[in-house]
Amino acid sequence: MTQTEREADVVLVGGGLAGLAAAACLARKGQQVVVVEKGDAVGGRARTRTLDGFSFNLGAHALYRAGKGAAVLRELGVEPEGGVPAGEGGFAVRAGVLHTLPIGFVSLLTTGLLRPREKLETARFFASLRRMDTGRLDTVTLAEWLRAHVSSPVVGELVASAVRVSSYSDDLDRMSAGAAFAQLRRAGSGVLYLDGGWQTLVDGLRGVAEAAGARILTRRSAVAVARDPAVRGVRLDDGQTLRAQAVVLCGSPGVAADLLADGEPTVVRDWAEEAIPVRAACLDVALDRLPRPERTFALGIDAPLYASVHSAVARLAPEGGALIHLLRYGGLGGESGAHREQELAALLDALQPGWRGHVVRQRFVPDLVVTSALVTAEKGGLAGRPGPAVPDVPGLYVAGDWVGPDGMLAVASARHAAFAILDSTADAYELG
Repeated sequence: MTQTEREADVVLVGGGLAGLAAAACLARKGQQVVVVEKGDAVGGRARTRTLDGFSFNLGAHALYRAGKGAAVLRELGVEPEGGVPAGEGGFAVRAGVLHTLPIGFVSLLTTGLLRPREKLETARFFASLRRMDTGRLDTVTLAEWLRAHVSSPVVGELVASAVRVSSYSDDLDRMSAGAAFAQLRRAGSGVLYLDGGWQTLVDGLRGVAEAAGARILTRRSAVAVARDPAVRGVRLDDGQTLRAQAVVLCGSPGVAADLLADGEPTVVRDWAEEAIPVRAACLDVALDRLPRPERTFALGIDAPLYASVHSAVARLAPEGGALIHLLRYGGLGGESGAHREQELAALLDALQPGWRGHVVRQRFVPDLVVTSALVTAEKGGLAGRPGPAVPDVPGLYVAGDWVGPDGMLAVASARHAAFAILDSTADAYELG
C-alpha cells in the first residue's frame, strides 16, 4: 500500500482511554492517526457526567500513583489533580457490625475485628507483601494461596477484601494470586480521586493527541477490519473504508473478535472466548449534606461491598455537598437488580445514617463491566495476557485493560501497542 492509497498510517477503533493514549503516543512520533468512536463523545467508561454540580464517574474510579499507567500519563504530559484518601479512619463491616478498618499500625492495634493472634497474622502478611516475589505466584489462584498461607478465616476475608478494592474482582477461585498481590502492592503507594472526575484524563489525552495531529471521528462505527490477510484498513458503517497499514482495536475482546468475524478465523476469537469479564453493581449517590462527615469509607469483609465518599478528598461536589460511590463486586451474581440496590443502600445506612433525607441525585447500574478480562492463574497472570500484536494478522494490534503485562490500566497497553507499531521493542522504551 502506498502513501497515496491510505488515509492514515494507523486507525484506532475505540475512543476510550486506550485509544486516546495510543493516538497521543503515535501522533507525537509523527504518525498520521485516525480514531474512530461510535459514541457521540470519546471516553468510554472514563466519561464523567456533571449533574446539579456533581461530577459523576461511572462507578468508583481511582488512579494508582505507582505503576506504568501513571507513568505513561506523565510521559504524555497529562498530570491529573486530586486528593489521596486517608489511610486510617475507615470501617470494616462484618456481620453487619462496623469495626475500625485495620490498615495501619494504630488501627490494627485498636480494631475489634481481629483477635490478638489475628492481628499478628495480619501484620505479618502486609509486611511480607513488600518483599513478596509475586511472579512466582502467577499460576496460583488466590483461593489456593489463602488456604495454604492464612490460618484465620477472618484474616483471609480481610486479605480478599483488600484485593477486591485494588482489582475490582471477587473471583478468588480463578484470579492469579501473583497479579492480585502485585496490584495490592501498587495500591500501597496510594491512589488519587481526581478533581472533576476521570473526564480530566479523557480531555487531557484527547488534547495531547489532537495537538499532535490526530483526527478523532465520533458517531462513526467500525464494522470490520479489512485484511488480505494483512491489515488494509477499517470498514465503517457508511460503507467507507479507512485505509491504513496498521489498526489498533481498543475495545473489549468480544468487540475485537466481532470486527474480525469476516474472513479466516484469528486468535482474537480465542482471546474473546477465554475472557472472563469482571462485573460490579454500582450505586452513585449525591447528597446536599453528609450526615456524618467523619465517616468516609467502609469495606465489606464477609461480603464484597465498598463505599467511599470520593468528594471528601477530590473536587466532585458543590460546596457542602457529597458524592458517594458504592460497589458490590461481582455484579448481579444471580440476584435481582433491586436486591443489589437494597444491599448497597443498607451499607450506606450503616455508614451514613440519615442519608436518605439528603439525596440530590442517585444512579444505580446493576451489572457494569468494570474490567474486560479477569487476570487468571490458568493463563499465567499478567504475563499470560494477550497482545498487543495479533500474531496471525500482520499490522493488527489490540489495546485495553485486558492486554499486556503492565498492570490493569488501559493506557499502559496503549503505549506498548503504539511502540510496537513504530517497530520498536517494549524493552527499548521501558519506563523507569
